[in-house]
Amino acid sequence: MKTNMNCIIIEDQPPAQRILKKYIDDLGTLELKGTFSDPILAMSFLNSNAIDLIFLDIHLPRLTGLEFLKSLNKKPYIILTTAYSEYALESYELDVVDYLLKPFSFLRFVKAVGKVPSDNPSKAKEYVQNKTEMQKKEHFVKLGYEHIRIAFQDIIYIRADGDYCDIILPGKKYLSSEPMRKWLELLDESQFVRIHKSYIVNISQVEKVSGNMITLIDGEQLPIGRAYKEAFTERFLK
Repeated sequence: MKTNMNCIIIEDQPPAQRILKKYIDDLGTLELKGTFSDPILAMSFLNSNAIDLIFLDIHLPRLTGLEFLKSLNKKPYIILTTAYSEYALESYELDVVDYLLKPFSFLRFVKAVGKVPSDNPSKAKEYVQNKTEMQKKEHFVKLGYEHIRIAFQDIIYIRADGDYCDIILPGKKYLSSEPMRKWLELLDESQFVRIHKSYIVNISQVEKVSGNMITLIDGEQLPIGRAYKEAFTERFLK
């Protein structure tokens, strides 16, 4: 009985390749058979190799991801990975499994893989079920001997403070012993975005963006990290 799916990555940006490779390795239910920057080379590989799933970028050299997809006679399952939201409708008309909008979290990646039809239950689907239970509308933060309930919608932003995090709410601030990676798993990525290695912001609290700074509704300013600016710009400002 088949337990792992064979997959390839078609992506021309090395940072995006590294993220996908790490997510595939962390998940443990996929077997990466190749990584390609050029879709033409990937096409040649597919002619002689059985692949179940492709992680496919849209903006590629020589051939776009959608052109590549349309050219395939026998299509593996496709998960698109792109910073551009305007192709979503066209991609679903081509029967892709999912559309991952960069930057996407490990949880979002796992949810996408969990949508791929399989001949037996996978660890991916079990992981999705467990993590989805965590993505609720509120969370209890431990403060000394007490637990304080925080509604996610009330969070303005989160700031990393060493191994801890400051949770900023209107007129309040709580110090959480849970690290940034935990909050990234808990929060809905459609509402919260990481803008800096030290900051996650509630997008509904952003009043304006100017250069490398975000101004919140209350007037406070937060920096946009260089590593996060391009993805933030593509996702929210175009």
